[in-house]
This record gives sequence, structure tokens and C-alpha cells, in this order.
Amino acid sequence: MIEVSEWKHERERMVEEQIVKRGVKDTRVIQAMKKVPRHLFIDKTYYHQAYNDYPLPIGQSQTISQPYMVASMTELLELKGDERVLEIGTGSGYQTAILALLCSKVYSVERISELTKKARLTLEQLGFSNINLIVRDGSLGWPEFAPYNGIIVTAGAPEIPDALIEQLANNGRMTIPVGNEACQTLNYVEKHKGRIYRKEFFGCAFVPLVGKGGWK
Repeated sequence: MIEVSEWKHERERMVEEQIVKRGVKDTRVIQAMKKVPRHLFIDKTYYHQAYNDYPLPIGQSQTISQPYMVASMTELLELKGDERVLEIGTGSGYQTAILALLCSKVYSVERISELTKKARLTLEQLGFSNINLIVRDGSLGWPEFAPYNGIIVTAGAPEIPDALIEQLANNGRMTIPVGNEACQTLNYVEKHKGRIYRKEFFGCAFVPLVGKGGWK
């Protein structure tokens, strides 16, 4: 990835104050969060807010996630570098970029074509070459490249979609917000020998996962 020096101090402050102090320990995740320029994934109008501790609008009634949420969900995947990861909800492409620094290949699905176009342009300008993007119903995953060692869902679902469970590899991990359309609980899923192990973490609020396996 191309190094971006602008807003570097603010990026490092964001990581130390919002992420490290709140308990994120994975050094690879911490370094990725310091490296990826969050401001380039939003409109210039919001540059001065890019490294603050909250989501920001990216158009199409969608948002870029809070930095702490990005770091926490990514840390739960325990990525070592050789994994294939499926992301549901490309959005701005910021979470996609973080994942791309931590695994071998990212497959990212977005239902809104305008967002995919913007994300693709930003990611290409930053020099990423291990990312595949597609426009389709994210609740159905991307079966052509399954199974995935990790799956991260950046939209709130009423339940964990069956398609995503099927596409999770043995010993794979998934993070997904589950609840109603207004608020959810972050769920962590592991798959071992066909069996699913599920754990709930903290409350969160994501845009709805719209599709056959999500909200109508």
C-alpha cells in the first residue's frame, strides 16, 4: 500500500486513544489502523472529523464505521496473513483496506454500485492488488470463492444468514452484528467440524443488512 503522510499525527492519536486504550491488543491490527488513511475514504467535507470516534456518512444513506468498531471486529478474526476473507458491505472500502493489509485476499460484496465504484477507485489509488469487489446481495455471500477463513459483516442482520455459515471454512471465524434494524449485538462465530460456536459481545448500531438473508 502507498504510504500517506497527511493526517499521520491524527491517525496515530486515533489509534492510541480510541483503540489501544480500549483494549485492542493485536499488533498487526494496530499497525494497519495507523497506516490506512481513513480521511481518503470519506468526502473532503468531513476530513477534519476523519479520525474522531464515530461513524461518518459516505452517501447512499450508508456510513463508514467507527474506528474502534473496525479494529474490534477485525481483531476477533485473528488474522495471521495467509487467510481468504469475505467482507459483506464494502461501503467506503476502509474496512476492506484494513483487511487487505492483514490477509492474503479479500472478497468484498456491496449491494450499492455507486459505493463500489468509489471504493474501487480509492483502493486502486492506494495500490491495493489483493482485493476483489462485486455488486450483489451480500446476505448471500460470494459462494464462487468459498470457503473463507474469515467473514466480516458490516451491516446489522436479524439473524446470521445460512449462506454465510455455509461459506465459512472449517476453523473459520465470523463477526456480525445481529439484532433489530436500530440496534444489534456484535456476534462472534467459529466453525469446527461443521458445528457452530457463537458468542455475543457488546451492543452496536449498524445500517441494515438488506437482502434475501437479511432485511427486506
